[in-house]
Amino acid sequence: MRLLVIDDDPKFRTYISAGLRESGVECETAEDGQAALDVLQKNERSFDLILLDVMMPKRDGWEVLMDLREKGRETPVIFVTARDAVEERVKGLQLGADDYIIKPFAFAELLARVEAVVRRRKALLPIEYGDLKLDLATRAVWRGGRSIDLSPREFDLLRVLASNSDRVMTRVELLAAVWGIHFDPETNIVDVHIARLRKKLEAHASPLIQTVRGEGYVLAAREHA
Repeated sequence: MRLLVIDDDPKFRTYISAGLRESGVECETAEDGQAALDVLQKNERSFDLILLDVMMPKRDGWEVLMDLREKGRETPVIFVTARDAVEERVKGLQLGADDYIIKPFAFAELLARVEAVVRRRKALLPIEYGDLKLDLATRAVWRGGRSIDLSPREFDLLRVLASNSDRVMTRVELLAAVWGIHFDPETNIVDVHIARLRKKLEAHASPLIQTVRGEGYVLAAREHA
């Protein structure tokens, strides 16, 4: 992970950045809101998360967050501040913050919240494989720019295959991940849904789901031996 720490307290910046680096997290710092926006203007996409103070000179934390969200920048933000009024926490979340932690705090708690926010965001990132794209937030699917209508179960099956692209998934693994069945009930339900998926995904494009005889299925552009 790579974080941007925005706070006007130099001791706090030093403490947090040192702790993050010791935990294997890269970080960059900014001493006020305007300096932060200048950094983000140059390389906002290189940060996995932003730790943002509220009360700062030049541009406060509210302004920084509003600027980011108005420009369509979705980098996760955690407010880190001594201001603990409920209405301020609500305001931060309404503006688009992902979490709000009050100073003082245990560093372990901060690290756990950072990891949780990044994990939640990554879980909703689109999956792309060649000309296939899955939007996990809306459960929409496209191939070659063409929208494909899938049933909820078909989408879940494709999501599992796409999340493990180029790796052969056994029928038992697919049953567990999609249907919650953790044994082989000798059913052909997987094969039936794979056939439906192939029909929809490959109607106007090349084969994408390959059968690996005696093992299972794999989402791959080329056939597996």
